[in-house]
Amino acid sequence: MALWVQISPGSKEPLYVQIASQISRAIALGHLRPGDKLPPVRKLAEELVINPNTVARAYLELEQQGFVASKTGSGTFVLDPALQDNKDLAQLNLLGQRIDTLIVQGLNLGLTPEKLIEFFENRVRRFLSEQNKRSP
Repeated sequence: MALWVQISPGSKEPLYVQIASQISRAIALGHLRPGDKLPPVRKLAEELVINPNTVARAYLELEQQGFVASKTGSGTFVLDPALQDNKDLAQLNLLGQRIDTLIVQGLNLGLTPEKLIEFFENRVRRFLSEQNKRSP
């Protein structure tokens, strides 16, 4: 990723803004897609030969703008722009990542996409049915 992130130390624009702008532009252009993991702060800082705090500030800006979400111990991930208006954006993207993992597991088990959808729908119906039985 750092290959396309370029900074201009002599620019009037702060380095963290340059980094955040380039990443948000890459997201808008589809070069970075929902679920993509950004490089670790220290690695990107090392590649750009800058202070890690500068990269951390860029990531924080992107997170505040709803472009990425940081998960402690896991990294920083690109969020789905279609969900940016939702206050639970990070949680929905995390859910999407988990669903993607389940899809891969199902396909690896040999399920067709149709069977996988049917399986999921049946599980949701069963769950809702059990929830209804527990309700007073």
